[in-house]
Amino acid sequence: MARVTVEDCIDKVPNRFDLVLMAAHRARAISNGMPITIDRDNDKNPVVSLREIADETIAPDDLREDLIQSIQKFTEVDEPESGAAATIGGEPRMPVLGQDDPSSDNQIDHITMSEDELMRGLESLAPPESPGANSRNR
Repeated sequence: MARVTVEDCIDKVPNRFDLVLMAAHRARAISNGMPITIDRDNDKNPVVSLREIADETIAPDDLREDLIQSIQKFTEVDEPESGAAATIGGEPRMPVLGQDDPSSDNQIDHITMSEDELMRGLESLAPPESPGANSRNR
């Protein structure tokens, strides 16, 4: 085959837009090192990909699926149901603040602190005042 035209491929891939997408995808795959299924005959990768489609040495459906997978950004993953995840460990989890039952959030509240301890803690967090700060504010 000396020259490949759209007419040679249109009976394999009826939509011309799909044909262009699939041939371009295949040409990129060939450029990235995928083996070709026909003799190159000194042709460039786009021509080789069109010849492969026209000669049916690659299945258009497989090429279409490969193209779709290369474009997809997210793949669907089957995740277990939320009830099933709790029973996997065999024993119930300890509640986590903000994620479980709000009534269980009082488990952390047993820590008591005096007012003096609170003030010392807050003072240690505040940056020290510079000597000229009081004179500017007056």
